[in-house]
Amino acid sequence: MKKYLLLLPAFFILSISLAQSPTPEAYRQAMSQMSAKYYWEAIPLFRQFLDEDEYGNLSYYAALHLGEAALGANQPGQAVEALLPIASKNWAKSDESKYLLAVAYFKNQQNLEALKLIKLIRKDQIMKMAENATYENLKQVSSSFMVANMEEFKENAGFRAALKDVLESQNILSATERAAYYELQGNSTEASTNAVKDQILDVVVILPFTNSDRTNLAGISPSDFVFELYQGIEFQKEKLEQEGVKVNLISFDSKRDLEHLQNLLSDPAIAKADVIVGPIYQEESDLVSNFAETAGIPFVHPLSNLGDRFQQMKYSYLFRPSVNSLAEGIVDGLRSQSWGQKVAIGYSGSSRDTNLAQELQRKLSSAGFQVVSTEQINPRSANDFLQSLGVRVGSEAAAVDQVILLTDDPTIAQPVLGLMESITVSVPTLVMDSWLGFNFANYEMLAFPNFYFVANNTLKFHAEPMKEFRTSYYKKFLSLPSMNTILGAELVNWLSANMSVSKGFDLRRNLDQGAYEPGWLTWGFNFQNSTNNNYVPVFRLEAGELKPLQ
Repeated sequence: MKKYLLLLPAFFILSISLAQSPTPEAYRQAMSQMSAKYYWEAIPLFRQFLDEDEYGNLSYYAALHLGEAALGANQPGQAVEALLPIASKNWAKSDESKYLLAVAYFKNQQNLEALKLIKLIRKDQIMKMAENATYENLKQVSSSFMVANMEEFKENAGFRAALKDVLESQNILSATERAAYYELQGNSTEASTNAVKDQILDVVVILPFTNSDRTNLAGISPSDFVFELYQGIEFQKEKLEQEGVKVNLISFDSKRDLEHLQNLLSDPAIAKADVIVGPIYQEESDLVSNFAETAGIPFVHPLSNLGDRFQQMKYSYLFRPSVNSLAEGIVDGLRSQSWGQKVAIGYSGSSRDTNLAQELQRKLSSAGFQVVSTEQINPRSANDFLQSLGVRVGSEAAAVDQVILLTDDPTIAQPVLGLMESITVSVPTLVMDSWLGFNFANYEMLAFPNFYFVANNTLKFHAEPMKEFRTSYYKKFLSLPSMNTILGAELVNWLSANMSVSKGFDLRRNLDQGAYEPGWLTWGFNFQNSTNNNYVPVFRLEAGELKPLQ
């Protein structure tokens, strides 16, 4: 907003007054005091001329100047009292009086009255001044007031500019505030994301590289999941460049410090990014998500399943399935089989597993299944939970038709696998695909193929691209890549497949154009009309290879 004077130019008002003939000497004296900015001296002099019966049209000008003098003396209440009678009159300077009265209302904290009055102004020049006054007086008010009144006053350019400033000053936006921000943006963001800035995919990575008292990636243990993830991201970036794909990778350390992270977001490199990967932890990812939504830059959380807070967002994604998508995939998997209706759910104490158990119980009941038991388990209680369901040595049949174990904890998986090796009862047991990576697990030793695996960006272990990736990785690092490393590489490959010169760099548009998308190192993705991976099959093991049930 251009900064116009909040009051009418003094020479303009002076010319109005002197045009009145004859002009009383006291009135001329009042104008002289006004010009010299002796507002307190001018106020009583103007009051002498407010009687319309005695002074006629001059009384209107006296009220207008009195309002201006009262504002100059920081007396908005007196200004309102002087200007209110003439603002509603049909006279030559009615728009000017409305403008001054609106300024007085703003100064008197009567924002709604000011905004309603401004809508009645007709002169373009005065409206521009009123819009500027709107911006100057509302740019620091509460977002709740601004959002609540957006529909009524969004034609006021000053109101729109103030609302944009108010929303952009907040770290976190509510769903209502975010919707208002999107409306303010209109199609400008869409136009900018459809435009190709250059032929380079600019990826910004923000991760908590600082570990304890270490301050750089080199100081982080190679077994740290952040190290593994970033190494996969960097490795695939180099591979793409060898194949002729231009990728610019810039990394930042979030330091697990929100103030530091907030300062990072003002870096020009982040503003120019095509996509932001990370950070990891919720308070950090919420901050970056809010920035991404207001800046119109896609933000991708690389590892989490906790994405309910992203469901109503336009630019914030989970690379992996959300809790809701995991639950939908499990229910679809059970529906595709004829195992029966009785289900038991065991879950660990992690946020994902607790939330998933609750969501599953609701969805299974809605789908006609009977959830006979839901229990939090740990390494000591996991087998007791299964044995209470009839999954024990000497049992001929279980009391349930299928069991779902929601955990990635190997200390829970180990005793469960030990029990399963010793029983002769067959009960379908759904577990997370992380169980496929436990080095103590030998599913071919089981008497019955009890285990089924819920996809969570499941790796294609025996596919040729995986063999090639593992070989090239081993040649460089003399070690095999971890799951986090592979996910980091797959993430960069997925981004480059959906953001390119040929397709354009609008990630949302490109994802919506297709449904299932085969993965390179994983089984694939479906982000159509979704901010997380909706592809969640349930796998069975057949001759050592994974096969989807659905």
